[in-house]
Amino acid sequence: MPAQQAPTGDDHDQPQPSLWERLDRPAPAPRSTLTPHRIAEAAVAIADTEGLEAVTMRRLATALGVAPMAAYRYVSGKDELIELMVDFVYGGLPLDTPADGWRQTMHALAVHLRAMSLAHPWITRAATPFALSPNQLAVPERAFAALAGHGLDADTTMAIFRTVAIYTHGSSASEVALQDLRRSRGWSDGDETRAGLAPRMTYLMGTGRYPAYQRFLHEARRKDDPDWHFETGLDCVLDGIAAHFGI
Repeated sequence: MPAQQAPTGDDHDQPQPSLWERLDRPAPAPRSTLTPHRIAEAAVAIADTEGLEAVTMRRLATALGVAPMAAYRYVSGKDELIELMVDFVYGGLPLDTPADGWRQTMHALAVHLRAMSLAHPWITRAATPFALSPNQLAVPERAFAALAGHGLDADTTMAIFRTVAIYTHGSSASEVALQDLRRSRGWSDGDETRAGLAPRMTYLMGTGRYPAYQRFLHEARRKDDPDWHFETGLDCVLDGIAAHFGI
């Protein structure tokens, strides 16, 4: 399927078909083994090992063993390539896992989305709520279906989904940022991280302006347990939703 050509003349003001509309059209007889799936899979592999910045159309062509322009038959450039990558990763979410009720469904979605972000750290920057794709839309579809039947209007249903999704995204992005910091400084674990930050933290605590935070530093026992922090925060979010809406 040729990528959309730049509009000319009177076509300039006409809405252009999206990547997904073009890919849904019947494909012509294949001239090669190149497919959107192969393109996305190769690009994701590059991003996972080398970072999103390493993904270029030329680098992708090298990984696929095709001509530099071959992928342009499907995507118009890097922006659409990233859309394809994000959709490919979202396609790996186990959304068909049975769940007993809305809370279990929302909990499972949050856990799977976090795992996805940690496995593909670049996606916390690449995936936005506005870059709609088939597999991304499958997530709210699953959530909305689980929330149906509880007397919630459409706006409230979306607000509940967004609350859980934003908590999950923010928590995951924070974990990814910590991983990036450790990688850039050569710190392997929590102890090395705290040792590296000790000079700054010692000065700030020494000012006496943060007694509550200093108490946390001395008493906290789960500083290096991100799973516990995520699950505890998620339970707070879900408890609040259940109590507020009586569901």
